[in-house]
Amino acid sequence: MEIICRPLAQSEFELALAVRMKVFVEEQKVPVEEEHDHLDAEAVHFGAFSDGEIIGTGRIVPRGTVAKVGRVAVLPQYRGMRVGYRLMEAMLEWAGKRGFTEAILGAQLQAIGFYERLGFVPEGDVFDDAGIPHRQMRRALT
Repeated sequence: MEIICRPLAQSEFELALAVRMKVFVEEQKVPVEEEHDHLDAEAVHFGAFSDGEIIGTGRIVPRGTVAKVGRVAVLPQYRGMRVGYRLMEAMLEWAGKRGFTEAILGAQLQAIGFYERLGFVPEGDVFDDAGIPHRQMRRALT
């Protein structure tokens, strides 16, 4: 399966939102009003595509020299196929090329191992985000 990961055009945002609604709202029961937030307007959104269809998404919210990664989601039928890993690699490469020096994210506890394989290190205490336990993680981009 060929997977293409790239930044989305502003006109493609609805594709990313559809994946997020499926994963976060329908599957994980995150309230819809918490899923689509004000940060979407300033974020750079990314998509993972197979056969021209979006199968995964994520976003980066710029915070000075820090790239805040979030809303990383892969449709259930494509999990375990390295889609999320490839998507994250593309996002981190994009951020590094644009001068960001580090990336941070709030990881759901069950995803910590996934992010550790990408070089992220957990820090701080567990916190609640939309009723789901998370932990802050950080990784240098230089």
